[in-house]
Amino acid sequence: MNRYPLWKNILIIAVLFWGLLYTLPNFFGEAHIVQISSAKPALKIDPDADSARIDRALEAANATRAPGAEKIEHKGISFDATGIRVRFAKIDDQSRAKEIIENEFNPDKQDPSYIVAVNLLPNSPQWLTTIRALPMYLGLDLRGGVHFLLKVDMPGAISRRMEAIAGELRVQLRDKDVRARVTREGDIVMVHILDAAKRATARSVILSSNNELQLAERDMGSGDFRFIVSLEESAKKTIQEFAITQNINTLHNRINELGVAEPVIQRQGAERIVVQLPGVQDVTTAKEILGRTATLELRMVEGKPGNERSFAVAAGREPPPRGTELHFERRHSRAQTAEDVDDMGLPMLLREEVELTGENLTDARAGFDENNQPAVHLTLDGAGSRKFRELTRHNIGNHMAILLVEKDKDGKDKAEIVTAPVIRDEIGGGRVQISGSMTSSEANKTALLLRAGALATSMEIIEERTVGPSSGAENIKKGKESTLGGFIAIVVFMSVYYMFFGLVSSIALSCNLLLLVALLSLLQATLTLPGIAAMALTLGMAIDSNVLINERIREELRNGYTPQAAISAGYERAWSTILDSNVTTLIVAFALLIFGSGPIRGFAVVHCLGILTSMFSAILVSRMIINFIYGRRRKLDKLSIGQIWKPDAN
Repeated sequence: MNRYPLWKNILIIAVLFWGLLYTLPNFFGEAHIVQISSAKPALKIDPDADSARIDRALEAANATRAPGAEKIEHKGISFDATGIRVRFAKIDDQSRAKEIIENEFNPDKQDPSYIVAVNLLPNSPQWLTTIRALPMYLGLDLRGGVHFLLKVDMPGAISRRMEAIAGELRVQLRDKDVRARVTREGDIVMVHILDAAKRATARSVILSSNNELQLAERDMGSGDFRFIVSLEESAKKTIQEFAITQNINTLHNRINELGVAEPVIQRQGAERIVVQLPGVQDVTTAKEILGRTATLELRMVEGKPGNERSFAVAAGREPPPRGTELHFERRHSRAQTAEDVDDMGLPMLLREEVELTGENLTDARAGFDENNQPAVHLTLDGAGSRKFRELTRHNIGNHMAILLVEKDKDGKDKAEIVTAPVIRDEIGGGRVQISGSMTSSEANKTALLLRAGALATSMEIIEERTVGPSSGAENIKKGKESTLGGFIAIVVFMSVYYMFFGLVSSIALSCNLLLLVALLSLLQATLTLPGIAAMALTLGMAIDSNVLINERIREELRNGYTPQAAISAGYERAWSTILDSNVTTLIVAFALLIFGSGPIRGFAVVHCLGILTSMFSAILVSRMIINFIYGRRRKLDKLSIGQIWKPDAN
């Protein structure tokens, strides 16, 4: 008799029920939403009042809409820890509503009080969400989103490293009482020794400071002696590798701050990074966060901020002194002197030497200063704390400028002085405050960028491509049609060729697809077009196991076995063949998973899971159904398994 014990039947049914439960969220689709959240820490979302404002704004827009235009109707307003979410049935309603809500909540576009963005959210019932039954993530080619190609400034990484080496050498030479002038010129550092008796000491300091440095000497005569310090080629390659690795990690952190699910961030070639953000519809916000390469620099001010010479340089009447650069303070109230630079803010002459960078930053939080003005509170690491304490100890009474360096729309560096306080005393503890002329929104954005990690060097967006939701929907439609078409073809063939056993094989194949989708949903894997191709391939390979079982049963019947014995022998003797074929396929799939990347890796994930679910469904599920139908019949004359071809008696 072919029977499973009760516990095994219950276990198989429980697994299938679990598969159905975790597959369900994928059938509810996604809702188009408009998100409203506070842009200022002191401003809180009021669920009742703000939802009423949304209703009034939409009603007013509907009342004044053009003749023939459709009304904008939302499908509900919900609240969570981040703010308000307004659901819409159509993407057109979503985009029109965003503009209306933006105008209602942010009448002052220069100082927005709220962040209004568009997004997609699962439309699953709350009871499914409660048990963590969530739909699969969809890749860029299925869900739509934005694709960026970023170019990393490799020469800039070398320059930043040489600037840091120059700063370290200044401190080390000063500690050894060596009078020297250290300047960076391109990719080299020039050390001018002002005391001939200290040349040997200076050489020892330079060589012991870093084992990756190359040292050359040049006697210019008249007591002008120089050391030329450069990096070895191997060190340059290491810095470039570190730069692109750190930038990738930083991009991961920034995208996590944006809340993007399953982004794709990977290296392309020697100096490029690909970023794909599935589901992101608000491309402007994403581009602003990723494209802004905010890094922090601390430099000393030459003289006093806004002195006559800085105004003269700003007006172009004279060049900046050697070793200095002209920068302007970010401020809302403009300088009142020199009308020709009035719109630029207060000018300052800063020394070229960068004393401290954002690499030493461990945390950045938006808050308020002692005057209740928006500020950013920074925390430095151990090395940064020591550098900052040393810097403030030797510059009491001088001004120190804190710069925020970003890339503008043209890919050029834009540096603004956030604040330039006077150093009153030595500052330890590694805590620094940036305050000045900034709004709460600016403080939040600045803290987000700095908290996400310092970029090793700047980047620029050299390619931007947007995949619309309609294109993704078309890809999903074609993927579903191709998979469904293959499934129907298999069902028809199996039912015709193997009769009832073919129908059971088709049911097992359906269970295989059910469990595969459930696993992908539970693991929150990202489904792409290659993943859909892997699903279609899995259907074809999964039915192969049932073909082996059915043919083995036929063979046993030809050999004279009774129907019950043929079923038992067919499943048992086909098992070893099924195991061997699936294990060898699984080895190749694992190789693709380990060594592949991007679309290949996505294909491999679905393929690996499909092999495992196919073995479960082909062997256990189909056997359970056959046992229910035939297992309790003591007298079984024949099986509905199609024509059993017997060899000719002659």
